[in-house]
Amino acid sequence: MSGILRQLHWFALALLLAGCATTSDTSETPAEPVAPAAKLASGGEDKGDPLEGFNRAMYTFNDNLDVYVLKPVAQGYRAVLPSPVRTGVSNFFGNLHDPVIMLNNLLQGKVVDAISDFWRFVVNTTVGIYGLFDVASELGLEKHNEDFGQTLGKWGTGEGVYVVWPFFGPSTLRDTGGDIVDWQFYPPNRMEEGSTRDKLYALEVVNRRAQLLDASDILEQAGGKDPYVFVREAFRQRRKNLIYDGNPPTEAPDAILFEDDKPAPPKPNAKPPAR
Repeated sequence: MSGILRQLHWFALALLLAGCATTSDTSETPAEPVAPAAKLASGGEDKGDPLEGFNRAMYTFNDNLDVYVLKPVAQGYRAVLPSPVRTGVSNFFGNLHDPVIMLNNLLQGKVVDAISDFWRFVVNTTVGIYGLFDVASELGLEKHNEDFGQTLGKWGTGEGVYVVWPFFGPSTLRDTGGDIVDWQFYPPNRMEEGSTRDKLYALEVVNRRAQLLDASDILEQAGGKDPYVFVREAFRQRRKNLIYDGNPPTEAPDAILFEDDKPAPPKPNAKPPAR
């Protein structure tokens, strides 16, 4: 997936994540606690983003490339191709990613899911005509979402610094390494015909961008004054959610919040209270 699509993808998922930044100031009580992401969006520092200057520049580059190139192409693509055809294209590329998902399920010890992925790929490739039709889902073979970045996280590898790559979008050092590994097992990379391979890459990018057209129109407003922070926090929370299969561990609140307030020491010249 290209960086622009990943950027939009995580931006879209941000709307579904509890605790993500909100850009409207609806609170009238200053004493109410503010979510960490909201603090960042309001200008707070984030020590987990030491490359923020570079990242913001790359974010802007990807966003401009989307606005002036990819989005118009995707709009034309959607206008020309009917919905059933676009669905078939999406199914086709989803089927190509299933072998990598299967391998990562195996590496994570999810043998049952890996077996399901295997049969899903077999059924859709044969009965579903190279994946154009998602027959496997109708048979109860669930589509999973696993990658090598998640596998590394599953076995305790820290995410490393957050980074936005030109064309490849938001990531971390851990997920960047994971993407490189996954890329080696993506079937089109094994094609000897470079022209066909490149056309498949381009078609996947345009098709995926077309899927996000409606979401991106809404999210242009949801991002508020600093969509960069909005996307960054959505990315981090979503990745954590995926690593723990939707059940991330609850972070313990700061212990200082539960410390009993000690009475202030009496002033030297204070008179004892009247009885």
